[in-house]
Amino acid sequence: MPNLKASQLVELGKTVLTAAGVPAADALVVAEELAEANLVGHDSHGVMRLVQYVEMIQANFVKPGSPIELVRDDASTAVFDAHFNLGQVAAKAALDSALAKAKATGSATVMIRNCNHVGRLGSYTETAAKAGFLAMMAVNSPGPGGVAPFGGIDRKLGTNPICLAAPWGGAAVVLDMTTSATAEGKLRVAFQKGETVGEGLMIDGHGNPSINPADYYNKPYGSILPLGGSMGHKGFGLAVMIDILCGILSNSGIGRNDLPRGSNGVWLHLLEIERFLPRSEYDAWMEKYVAYLKDCRLTPGCTEILLPGEIELRRRQQREEAGVAIPDETWRLINETAGRLGVTIAV
Repeated sequence: MPNLKASQLVELGKTVLTAAGVPAADALVVAEELAEANLVGHDSHGVMRLVQYVEMIQANFVKPGSPIELVRDDASTAVFDAHFNLGQVAAKAALDSALAKAKATGSATVMIRNCNHVGRLGSYTETAAKAGFLAMMAVNSPGPGGVAPFGGIDRKLGTNPICLAAPWGGAAVVLDMTTSATAEGKLRVAFQKGETVGEGLMIDGHGNPSINPADYYNKPYGSILPLGGSMGHKGFGLAVMIDILCGILSNSGIGRNDLPRGSNGVWLHLLEIERFLPRSEYDAWMEKYVAYLKDCRLTPGCTEILLPGEIELRRRQQREEAGVAIPDETWRLINETAGRLGVTIAV
């Protein structure tokens, strides 16, 4: 099981992606996002995705180098068409546009259509939060995803993640969650490790509860369940609203079978804090609020109250020092992919 430093993760991503035909500047954007996900502990959105991205490029689902076209634009809103370029490249362009608009007007809403997998939403919202904004971001899958509606068996929804971030000193509070019981990438990690997953996350192709991720990836295909267990109508309801916000409003559509696999609709919204109250007052309220939450009696077995995103902050510190362990099967698949592309991974 190799152990890679941040710089090695980035170099790995650049090497594989450029060999697959991705322009060097775009390969760097994607490689840095994948490495960032590994560093904060979200390996499901890290370099393991290289294998999937190369497969999608070779199947012509992802079109490297396609223009990120600005199709609608005014002072505080914009719509981009990514033309199925890599999602991280499109999301960075959207974030740059939203930051500029929100600095000028106080708020901005930017949509992306025909966008591929953007990676970890928390990366973009955390960047915005550190720049002085409250940030919200959500993504849907206009085509059939991997999640069943509440009470259903078939795959009808994406995992439809939503993320909110707020400045917290020099860091950020970041809530990054799927509206499904788990992210597909978490199943992928367990599948590659040959492990089972927790109960209540998925069903097999006949609608029976399952803890075997193979039941999701092998025919008859299973489905991920909506967030909430017996209260899964709440996660389902959130997923429906994200379909409307990200799919319909971006004009990506919903329930489509004519789009390349992995296409997304993206919604990004920023609010500049200084438009509502002085930043010093905001920071004072945040410190008071954090202290209030953490000054709480703990249930047996719990050692402290952690804010959303605080685990990621700590994992980053640990992994920047210790490196990131890449599972053997993930490493085998990456090397196999690199070999087919005619490159050697040197670590």
